[in-house]
Amino acid sequence: MLAKIHTIALSGVDGIAVEVEVDIANGLPAFSTVGLAEGAVRESKDRVKAAIKNSGYDFPNRRITVNLAPADVKKAGTSYDLPIAIGILAADHSFNQDKLDSMAIAGELSLDGKLRGVQGILSMVTTARQQGKQAILVPNANCREAAMVSGIEVYGLTSLDQAVEFLADRLELRCADADHSPSSPHQSSFDFSDVRRQGHVKRAMEVAAAGDHNILLNGSPGSGKTMLAKRLATILPDLSFEESLETTKIYSIMGLLAPDQGLVSQRPFRAPHHTISDAGLIGGGNQPRPGEVSLAHNGVLFLDEFPEYKKHVLEVLRQPMEDGTVTISRAASSLEFPARFMLVAAMNPCPCGHLDDHLHGCTCSPPQIKRYRDKLSGPLLDRIDIHLEVPAVPFKEMTKGPEGESSATIRQRVIAARALQTERFKGRKRIYANGQMTSRDLKKHCVLDRAGLGLLEQGMERLRLSARAYNRILKISRTIADLSGQQQIEPGHIAEALQYRRIDRRT
Repeated sequence: MLAKIHTIALSGVDGIAVEVEVDIANGLPAFSTVGLAEGAVRESKDRVKAAIKNSGYDFPNRRITVNLAPADVKKAGTSYDLPIAIGILAADHSFNQDKLDSMAIAGELSLDGKLRGVQGILSMVTTARQQGKQAILVPNANCREAAMVSGIEVYGLTSLDQAVEFLADRLELRCADADHSPSSPHQSSFDFSDVRRQGHVKRAMEVAAAGDHNILLNGSPGSGKTMLAKRLATILPDLSFEESLETTKIYSIMGLLAPDQGLVSQRPFRAPHHTISDAGLIGGGNQPRPGEVSLAHNGVLFLDEFPEYKKHVLEVLRQPMEDGTVTISRAASSLEFPARFMLVAAMNPCPCGHLDDHLHGCTCSPPQIKRYRDKLSGPLLDRIDIHLEVPAVPFKEMTKGPEGESSATIRQRVIAARALQTERFKGRKRIYANGQMTSRDLKKHCVLDRAGLGLLEQGMERLRLSARAYNRILKISRTIADLSGQQQIEPGHIAEALQYRRIDRRT
C-alpha cells in the first residue's frame, strides 16, 4: 500500500514542496525514513508510533518505509510528524483522496496524539499557496499566523484524531479567518521628550530615520547615546503589510512568535552584546539560521560599544549593509536571508571615554587612541552615513532643561519625508529610501546649483573630509531637503549635512 501526503520543507526563509511517500509492505516489522532526513525527522517514528496507538488506532505490524522527496533536499524539524502519521493511517482509513491531494499538512505530534506548533509556518503556507494547494492543515497554535496568508484555506487542528476524522469526511472544520486590520499604534515607554537638551543629536536621529541612514554616535560615557538609540524606533513609520510578512517569516522560523501572535506589527529593535560571534550576528551554523541582522530586518540594529566587537565580526556587516541581504554559502547549497536594517552604532572617543570631555580628563596616550579607532576599518565606516559627536550634558541642564519634542511630533515629519521617497523610487527594486540611492540615483535626484557645489567643495576641503564622504553628504542633503518639503537641495541643506561627518575630521 502506498500513500502520498504533501508538506513543506524550509530552506532559509523560504519553503520547498515535499512529498511524503509512505509504503507499507509485508515483511518483518520495521520503520525506516529515507530522503536526507536530519535527527529530529528520523526520531519522528517513535513519536508517530506512540501518537497513533494513544489516539486509539492500530499501528501496522509490517514493514513501513517513509520517503521524503525530493531526496536531495535536507529535511529538518518536527513538522513531518503529522503527514507521516496520516500516510500510515491511510492504509486502514478511507480518506478523501481528492481532498488529500489538494492540501498540505504540517504539525508536530506529542505522544498522546495532541498537536504542537511548529516553526516557520508562515513560509510553509506561502509555499503551499504557490504550489496551487487549496488548503493546509496546521496545529491550532499556528492557526492565527497561518491565516495571514490569503488565497488558501487554513484549518487548525488540536489532535491526530481530529485530522483523521476531517480527512475521512466524518468531521467538518471551519477554516480560520485572517485578521488583516491595521495594527494598533505602537505604545512605547520610550519617548524623545525624555531626552533633555541634545537638540542637534535628536535632529540627526530624525534625519537618519527619514532617509534610512546608518548612524554612528560618538561620545563619552553617560552622554545619552544608548538612551537616544532606544528611542529611534519610536519615530520610524509603521510596518507595511508586506514588511510585516517579511519580518514575521524570520521570527516564525526562529520560533520567536508568541502563540497568539499573527504578524510582527512593530519594527524590530535588536541590540546584541559585543561578545556575539559572526554566526550569531550574520547567521549560519550546521543548519544555517538567521542572525541578528536578519532579526533586525525592517527595523533597527543597535551595536553599543562599537569598537569592542571583534574586528572580523564587524567586517561581515559590510555585505548586508550594502545589499540588504545575507548570503550563507555551504558546500551543498547557498541560502539568502533578508537583512535590510538601519544600523545605529555607539562608541567612546577613546578607551577611557573622556577625550575632549570638559568634565573629565582623558588618561589615554595617542597610540592607545589610534589602536582603539583602528578597530573600525575605513570600508565599514564608509557605509555609515552619519557620524556624530554626542557631548555630555551638564547636571543642571539635565535636570532643569525643558522637554523636547515628543516622538509623535517628530514621527509625523519622518512619515511625510518617507512618503516623498516612496513616490520618488516607485518601481525600483531594493531602493525605497535615500539611504539606498546608487550613483545613478544621485545624479538624477541630487542635482546641485552653483552655490551648492561651491559650498560642498569648500566644506570638504576646509574640513578635510575624505572623498568617500561625498556621496554620503549628497544622500543626507537629499533627506534634509525632503524633511523641509523642498524639491531642490539648497546650500543650507548641504551645510547641515557637512556637520554629520564629524569622524572624517579625525581620520
